Amino acid sequence: MTAGRRIEPRTPSSAESRTPSPPGSRTPSPTEAAARRLLDLLAAGAPGEELAAQAAGARAAGAAPEDVAWIEETTGAALAVRRVLDQYRRREAELVALYDTAGDLAGLRDLDAVLRAIVRRARTLLGSDVAYLTLNDPAAHDTFMRVTEGSVSAAFQQLRLGMGEGLGGLVAQTARPYASTDYRTDHRYRHTGPIDDGVAEEGLRGILGVPLRLGEEIIGVLFAADRSPREFTPDAIALLASLADHAAVAIDSARRLEETRTALARLEAANATARAHGEALHLASDAHDRLSKLVLRGAGTDEVAAEIAVLLGGGVAVHDTDGSELARIGTEPVTPAAASLAASRTEGRAVRAGGVWTCAVLAGAEPLGSIVLTGREDLSEADRRLFERSALVTAMLLLVRRSVAETEDRVRGELLDDLLAGPASSAHWDPGSLALRARRLGVDLARPHAVAVVDCEPALRSRLAAEAGRAARRLGGLAGSRRGRTVLLVPCDEAGPLADALAAGLARGVGAPVTVGTAGPGTGPDRHAVLHAEALRCLTALHALGRTGEGADAAALGFVGVLLGDRADITAYVDRVLGPVLAYDAERGTELVRTLYAYYDQGASLARAKDALHVHVNTVVQRLDRVARLLGPDWNTPDSALEIHLALRLHRLSRGTSGPVTDGRV
Repeated sequence: MTAGRRIEPRTPSSAESRTPSPPGSRTPSPTEAAARRLLDLLAAGAPGEELAAQAAGARAAGAAPEDVAWIEETTGAALAVRRVLDQYRRREAELVALYDTAGDLAGLRDLDAVLRAIVRRARTLLGSDVAYLTLNDPAAHDTFMRVTEGSVSAAFQQLRLGMGEGLGGLVAQTARPYASTDYRTDHRYRHTGPIDDGVAEEGLRGILGVPLRLGEEIIGVLFAADRSPREFTPDAIALLASLADHAAVAIDSARRLEETRTALARLEAANATARAHGEALHLASDAHDRLSKLVLRGAGTDEVAAEIAVLLGGGVAVHDTDGSELARIGTEPVTPAAASLAASRTEGRAVRAGGVWTCAVLAGAEPLGSIVLTGREDLSEADRRLFERSALVTAMLLLVRRSVAETEDRVRGELLDDLLAGPASSAHWDPGSLALRARRLGVDLARPHAVAVVDCEPALRSRLAAEAGRAARRLGGLAGSRRGRTVLLVPCDEAGPLADALAAGLARGVGAPVTVGTAGPGTGPDRHAVLHAEALRCLTALHALGRTGEGADAAALGFVGVLLGDRADITAYVDRVLGPVLAYDAERGTELVRTLYAYYDQGASLARAKDALHVHVNTVVQRLDRVARLLGPDWNTPDSALEIHLALRLHRLSRGTSGPVTDGRV
């Protein structure tokens, strides 16, 4: 039966029309029975073979030729209907599969899971050996293999196809589906070595590719392929294209969901960080308030250090700029490491080294000291910020203390200036009033005091004045400025050791050499002006002698000190240089001093000295050996010889004799 032709029922023959029928019914004709049978088979979904067998059955039953012909024509029409029904059923099954696929994809939230599900369903729906999916890379201007199903070749799974290269590159470039019955021999596509090698290693022949489209954007290509040549029908192409449309939407949804999850995770992390920072700031602010209240109500360094130790749960030590300890709570004595302190000053943060935390105490860029925290192996960010905030409060405390100290230093400096001015400065100069002012500042002028004049390079003199003030307070004395020089009045018993100690200590605080000249000690306000003048001359002598950076008093300068001093303490000088020899002669009645006179007067000649003394040369040698044991083995070096010779002459002058050595006793 051809399309458009109607099948007219055959008119029964005269013989058939004469056949009697049961009352109320009619016996169907052979053609009618055959038609009914064909309809029943169609309704039952019988295979085409059963439909085709109807004509053969009628012929075998002896049906008339015209009836057989009619049945054959009717069978052809039934087979055509069967093909249409099969097509509809197949299409219905595909639609159901697509619907199920859309539902499955909608339920997936992970992009990788979505891609794997798409490729797996494509392979199932098209019954292909392999299915795979590539995604476009806008930056590289190509499309790369993302997911495969049924693939066995590693090279194929890592392919990248440039736009327009191969079948997939052409689909990605043109946004149109393409199919090849046998890709290996299909020259419609631009073949490249890597693509052909990968396809050959995978063993693919028939390939179908459709674009993954989102609006006007092509995001990739979906493929179905067989390892044998295959002619892809329009229905197969349409089915894979429909799946690709669902897949593109699912991919976009999964991407957006993944981006949303990532954004939410970042937002949650940011919120957590913000909450942590907020809590840390709250704790730091609360701690800052507690510490600030301590400072404002006049608490000392010990109380602030104790509060810091409680807040941080460790031991705390606070140091001045010179490393001297100001306070220590809950820890053994500990000194901030120079490297850690320098790093903290540079970074403006607490630094951990050697098991302790160190934080510089700064006022802007000016160092005021340091805080050391022990007993904490690690600090959270909040505790570290709290420790650093504690350093700020400590800086405020030290600034307050410095302000008070500067005020006190100004008062002390004014008192020192009045003391050093001396009685000659004013007719109203009153020692009693000065002593009373000193007692109010905790200075007892009845004790022996030494005066020290200190100096360093001009750029550091303001720093030196501050360090001298701290040193004076520590020693219970006064510090100030007099005639452009920093001066200290310090209670002590010996001026020489004080000079050495001040030179070393102030140099550490200033970070540069400091020269110190001292004089004293002396008792009473009227003596301080004289001591100041002598200390200043001593400082000048140190510079002149090239001994910058050292400390000394007049006695340490030898005969130069005698020349500089205005008190002419010749007896003390002679006793310091010749004391052991003078004492030896006085106790034993020997003539060591007379022998020394002769030895030096005769130009250090043993022969001339023995003639002047009228003794044997061995006697002179023995006496000088005794002198060496009393004064030291270097007594005859040029420097020592000069000191001894000067002391001998001063001794002779003080005894009222000035002539040469004779037989008479000196």
